Amino acid sequence: MRIGMLGDIVFEVSDETVMTLKGMNWSGSARHATHQRLLTNAKTEFVGIDPDKMKFDIVLSAYLGVNPQTVIAKLFQYERAGTPLPLVIGRKAYGKYRWTIQQHQTKAQFFDGEGDMTHCTVSLSLLEYLK
Repeated sequence: MRIGMLGDIVFEVSDETVMTLKGMNWSGSARHATHQRLLTNAKTEFVGIDPDKMKFDIVLSAYLGVNPQTVIAKLFQYERAGTPLPLVIGRKAYGKYRWTIQQHQTKAQFFDGEGDMTHCTVSLSLLEYLK
């Protein structure tokens, strides 16, 4: 069953493959300017909205039918090219348009006898990308 997707990276659970996201954190913020005034309180002014941010972890495991190196290579390619990606979880598309991978961190946990990574957790930080 397809849970969602980031670009063409599919989050799914089946009898052959398990690749899910966990610990999703979606945040946003507003921008305000502070205007100093003589002999009185400063005045604040709303000046806009910052792009939303999204953080979550993806567990990649060869033991669960996923090749970690293949998925990591694709994530690196997206990040380094600044590729805007749709993020869909369930039936909901998140954000106003797309997301770019702002930062990643890979925590390798297991390797096979040839030194290939077999199990890791990738932490992604996404930044909202508007048209």
